[in-house]
Amino acid sequence: MNVQAIKAIYFNEMARTRKTLMQSIASPVISTVLYFIVFGSAIGSRIQSVEGVDYGSFIVPGLVMLSLLTQSISNASFGIFFPKFTGTVYEIMSAPISFFEVLIGYVGAAATKSLIIGTIILITASFFVDLHIAHPVWMIAFLVLTCIAFSLFGFIIGLWADNFEKLQLIPLLVITPLVFLGGSFYSVSMLPEFWQKVTLLNPVLYLVSGFRWSFFEVSDVSVMLSLMMISGFLMACLIVVWLMFKTGYKLKQ
Repeated sequence: MNVQAIKAIYFNEMARTRKTLMQSIASPVISTVLYFIVFGSAIGSRIQSVEGVDYGSFIVPGLVMLSLLTQSISNASFGIFFPKFTGTVYEIMSAPISFFEVLIGYVGAAATKSLIIGTIILITASFFVDLHIAHPVWMIAFLVLTCIAFSLFGFIIGLWADNFEKLQLIPLLVITPLVFLGGSFYSVSMLPEFWQKVTLLNPVLYLVSGFRWSFFEVSDVSVMLSLMMISGFLMACLIVVWLMFKTGYKLKQ
């Protein structure tokens, strides 16, 4: 394994974050604070608790997942799209490194950024509500798996996209609505029976539910099912990336 190549890609991507600190770090934190003000104060004053958990605390896992998914996809997709846009991706393709090493560099950097943002959001949330993490190991496991899986998904989007419009298409029109409709700010049990069944088709529900269980031991679906879903999604993304590199999809002129 070419460790030097991985380090070069990884640290180059991390350096880009330092240059755009306000956009990369401050923006998600400010958005989280605004969500707390709107949902925690306005709606929280009417909904005191959900499944025995204070509403302000209940929405924390959903807010973290919202930021993790959007930031993981955004960081990874732009990370590989920019070299495609400038043409430097062909230098990477011609270098004596495997697709797996390229993947570790780009996806590792994107996942690291998301983990940093997720940690900062959790710290920020602790100033607003009393947070208690019942299962820290499980919380970290869901956090890491989600960051890696959706960084891989973002990497796929970056390879697929031909322009900046396509780069934003799936995150804005697919991922964000799925997060909002995936139980981030409410429990599925609060919905009518028909919509409960419809919501079970939303893959994001399983991520939010499993992550919330690690905090409060309450969930809408089985924790093991949540873990299987995120693991399966991660493996599927790995296979897709491998196929894209093997066939040169959107990488060969």
